[in-house]
Amino acid sequence: MVTDRHRARRRLLSFLLRHGHVYRQGAAWTATHERWLASLRFADPALTSTFHHYRAVITSRDAELRALEDDLALVACEEPFAEPVRRLAAYRGVAELGALTLATEVCDWRRFAHAPAFMGFTGLVPSEYSSGAHSRRGKITRTGPVHLRTQLVESAWAYQHRPIVSQRLRARHDRVGEATVARSWKAQLRLCRRFKRLAARKSNIGLVAAAVARELAGFLWAEMTADPVAV
Repeated sequence: MVTDRHRARRRLLSFLLRHGHVYRQGAAWTATHERWLASLRFADPALTSTFHHYRAVITSRDAELRALEDDLALVACEEPFAEPVRRLAAYRGVAELGALTLATEVCDWRRFAHAPAFMGFTGLVPSEYSSGAHSRRGKITRTGPVHLRTQLVESAWAYQHRPIVSQRLRARHDRVGEATVARSWKAQLRLCRRFKRLAARKSNIGLVAAAVARELAGFLWAEMTADPVAV
C-alpha cells in the first residue's frame, strides 16, 4: 500500500512538472504543500479533471493506509505480540507499528545464538570476497526479510539527532520495565554518537543509516533475548 501511494504521488508530481508547476517551499506532502496543491488552477478542463483525479487517488490511498494502521494497532495490543511490541517500541525510532513489523518478521529471537548472527539475518552486514589471505568487503548482502531490513533502516534515521526522550517515547517507556528503559537509553547514546561520527566521514548518508541500522539490530536482539522484567 505504501508503494502504491508513492507511485500515485510521483504520478501527480510528474503531471505538475510537465505543466510548469514546481513546489519550492520545502518538503512535499506537508500541510503547506497541500495548501499549495489546493491553490493550483488549470485553464484546460481536461487538465483540471486529471489533476483532481490524481489527488483523489492519493486521498484514497491515505485513507486506506490509515484504516490498515488502525487495524494493526489493535493486533499489536493482543497476544502473542503485546509484550514484544511494548519492549521493542521502547527504543527510539521504533513506534508500535514498527515494533509489530519486527516482531512478526523475526518471531523467535532466541533462535539466533548471538547478535552478529541476527545482523547477518537482516542482510545489513557487508558482503565479503576472499581469495587466499586477501579479503575485501563490499555492499551489504541484502539477504533476509525485506520488511525487516526496511524497518531497521527507517528506525535508524531517528538517531541522526541528539539523544533525547520525547513525550511519545516517554509514554512508551511507562509501559515497560526499568531494565528495558536503561537498555534503550544506552542504545540511543551509542547510536547517536555513531551516526554523527560516521556522517562526518561519509559522503553517502545512506551508508551511515545502514551501518546504524545494523547496530540497532544488535541492540534489539539483546533486548528480546534478555529476561523480561515486570513494569
